[in-house]
Amino acid sequence: MVHQYKLDGYNIVLDTCSGSVHLVDEVAYDIIALYPDHTPDEICRRILDDYPDRPDVTEEEVRACIDDVTALKEDHKLFTPDTYAPMAADYKNHSNVIKALCLHVAHTCNLSCSYCFASQGKYQGERALMSFEVGKQALDFLVAHSGARRNLEVDFFGGEPLMNWQVVKDLVAYARSLEPIHNKNFRFTLTTNGVLLDDEVIDFCNKEMHNVVLSLDGRKEVHDRFRKDYAGNGSYDAIVPKFQHFVERRGDKSYYIRGTYTHHNTDFVSDILHMADLGFTELSMEPVVCPPDDPCALTQEDLPILFDQYEQLAREMLRRQREGRPFTFYHYILDLKHGPCIYKRISGCGSGTEYMAVTPWGELFPCHQFVGDPKYSLGNIWDGVTNTAVQDEFRSCNAYARPECADCWARLYCSGGCAANSYHASGSIRGVYSYGCELFKKRMECAIMLQVAQSQDGQA
Repeated sequence: MVHQYKLDGYNIVLDTCSGSVHLVDEVAYDIIALYPDHTPDEICRRILDDYPDRPDVTEEEVRACIDDVTALKEDHKLFTPDTYAPMAADYKNHSNVIKALCLHVAHTCNLSCSYCFASQGKYQGERALMSFEVGKQALDFLVAHSGARRNLEVDFFGGEPLMNWQVVKDLVAYARSLEPIHNKNFRFTLTTNGVLLDDEVIDFCNKEMHNVVLSLDGRKEVHDRFRKDYAGNGSYDAIVPKFQHFVERRGDKSYYIRGTYTHHNTDFVSDILHMADLGFTELSMEPVVCPPDDPCALTQEDLPILFDQYEQLAREMLRRQREGRPFTFYHYILDLKHGPCIYKRISGCGSGTEYMAVTPWGELFPCHQFVGDPKYSLGNIWDGVTNTAVQDEFRSCNAYARPECADCWARLYCSGGCAANSYHASGSIRGVYSYGCELFKKRMECAIMLQVAQSQDGQA
């Protein structure tokens, strides 16, 4: 499958199955579009008719270009056949290894964000903190089900995990004690709203946390609209200096600022650039997850605005890079030469199979977005996965599981999409969240264009 598009003066041709990206002129762009369904003679006539005022567009040149396209096809860099479908289900069906857990150490929060998918950290249930004993069992469960895999990942999540800080520290220490015994290497991530961030937390995170996610929505008026404390006060002024201090001391260790945009700030590029101007260079901005009747929900009328915003963001990133002020946007991180292996690209995130969320009570769910939904309870950390029917349903999720994806050029980049988003949009994890698909495809086009432009800059 080939995807062609024009963006910012670039004519881009993506060969989906090989991952090859070709930057071509207008004539070659049109020839490639005609190539699958037309003979060389038909292509020549069509191109010569379409470019009557171009003396350089001769039959000889057109046929030479057709020959080049044929050579690329034979070299599996254009029109590469898709042979991956049989591998999709096979990979998950033969893997019983768990490599990552999301530990919900705090089902409570010190903010009351009105758009929070987790109901202010409670996940439609009771407020609770995970005990050390439950967390310890979760880590033992992970090690016991990790097979020969050495690198294991643990996310400390909430709610607000810093509200259970001592347990976080104790669990990290316990995990470190397991490493030499079982030949494992734990990599930890912490997600925080920053309210309780202090020097002690910063020092510990810089020593132990592989990555830290800091929640900030952008401009003060945007952030404070939703991210308030229980007294109704915005949190921007309290957390931004703490985040700046954290990043200054973080050095070259991984972190990123994560924001959420809603129907109320579809001009989200202004928020991203605001965060960059604050000195943050690792940025993410996610579309809100909420019911369609929520005032925050993105609408069809928002879609062209959001498309334009993603294009503006790519241009601004390129401009700032040229000025020596680069920043990274999470959704534009794309390695066209050494990207994920094909098994990862077709099988997806591994929720419900390789990756699970653990509640404060030790209940297992496919991921944090399913926590609290009894239909998707997998079991618990003592008995393991007992709801094998649900796990089998998640095993079936891949880039080829949905008929709607059959003709989509982006399926080997989204891996079939987010099961939780599909479920919330359609009622089935094998459904389609079409709005999210449109946003994803636009982000991919912008990410590839950005890579092309950066490559051209490097050759200049």
